[in-house]
Amino acid sequence: MSPLLAQAGPLLAQQAGEEPMTRAQLLADDPLWLILLKAVVILLIGPILTIFLIVWERKAVGRMQNRPGPNRVGPGGYLQSLADAIKLPFKEQVIPDTADRKVYFLAPVLSAVPALIALAAIPFGPEVSIFGERTVLQLVDLPVGVLVILACSSIGVYGIVLAGWSSGSPYPLLGGLRSAAQVISYEIAMGLSIVAVILYSGSLSTGAIVDAQQGGWYFYLLIPSFVIYLISMVGETNRAPFDLPEAESELVGGFHTEYSSMKFAMFFLAEYVNMVIVSAFATTLFLGGWKFPFVAADNVLNTGWWPVLWFFAKTFLLLFGFIWLRGTLPRYRYDQFMKLGWKVLVPANLVWIMVIATVRALQNSGGFSTSKGLIIGGVVLVVIVLLALLLPEKEVRDTDAVPVTGSDYPLPPLDLSVPETTPRRKALRAKARTSKKQPEAVSAAGKDGTDGVL
Repeated sequence: MSPLLAQAGPLLAQQAGEEPMTRAQLLADDPLWLILLKAVVILLIGPILTIFLIVWERKAVGRMQNRPGPNRVGPGGYLQSLADAIKLPFKEQVIPDTADRKVYFLAPVLSAVPALIALAAIPFGPEVSIFGERTVLQLVDLPVGVLVILACSSIGVYGIVLAGWSSGSPYPLLGGLRSAAQVISYEIAMGLSIVAVILYSGSLSTGAIVDAQQGGWYFYLLIPSFVIYLISMVGETNRAPFDLPEAESELVGGFHTEYSSMKFAMFFLAEYVNMVIVSAFATTLFLGGWKFPFVAADNVLNTGWWPVLWFFAKTFLLLFGFIWLRGTLPRYRYDQFMKLGWKVLVPANLVWIMVIATVRALQNSGGFSTSKGLIIGGVVLVVIVLLALLLPEKEVRDTDAVPVTGSDYPLPPLDLSVPETTPRRKALRAKARTSKKQPEAVSAAGKDGTDGVL
């Protein structure tokens, strides 16, 4: 018997109803037309949600600021984003003379394409039937799906850094460097927050993590990891109050200052698609994925196409959090931002991972309650974080510093002596003395205009 027939035998037996097929087996059995259909739909999710999110954000922030927001294009102004999407490709393309053209053209593509690919590993729903073909609402279910999504969301920073460098302008370069430091800092915190989920579920597959949350969602079982992930995903996507690579008050427009037309639109697309990715990823890891709360797995609410609605409802709830933060919080200072990432989130995550590992080890050995262990670990973690925030930092005295008053205005030293003259005044006086000593030039002509000859 050939290897292909040997592998097809168990699949045919499972299709005959002997035992249910797993998600990976159902995906492996998809025909080519179904794979292409899923790929097209997943690629369209990002741009369609981007058009919706932009106008939703402008409307929501306008409501928070007591103004109407977009209200001219379409009914209620809801077609404004569509008009912008049509307008941007036809705008004039301006390329700086100092730009490295190859890298300048590559950077937007490198930023947008990985963002569109990451949604392939997200499970949107359970097993369904599409045109009579049994499948699951997911393109690929990899054993390391979590790492694939993290990698795709991280590659986008290369596009930002290259965009800042290739523009040949100082402000975009500073924005690109800021983004590199920001993503490195908060990518570590985000990755560590996912470690607790992996330890608890025992898998790196996104589908297996959703199935493991049938007994309880991880957002309350692993609440420190959930909170740290929420903070990290805002920093990872360069959104307010962590939008330091695009700080208009400091860097004009940040890394995309020198971009226009469709290239600028691709950066805009990448930002909003990354928001969708991290929100969908948070839904998968902590909010039960496509599952409806408080019902069994075989309930009608968790079968068919209903779970797609629950999945996107949770995702939109997290996306509204991005909008809410932008409309309420001011931008962080850069030193405050880095301090939060390195001195609070990363140490707290490491302590929490040790607690989770200890609880799982004791649980596997028997005679230990998971809920009690997590409560104790959470209390210990909160105490450690509070101590880290309350302890005063070591002050380094600057001997050359100018003393300041209570209102932060510099004061001159008390023994200040005002000079009697300045170098400029000395130079002017010396010039005046020199001009006085020189004799006046006498011309050969007489005072009456004659040549002096009688």
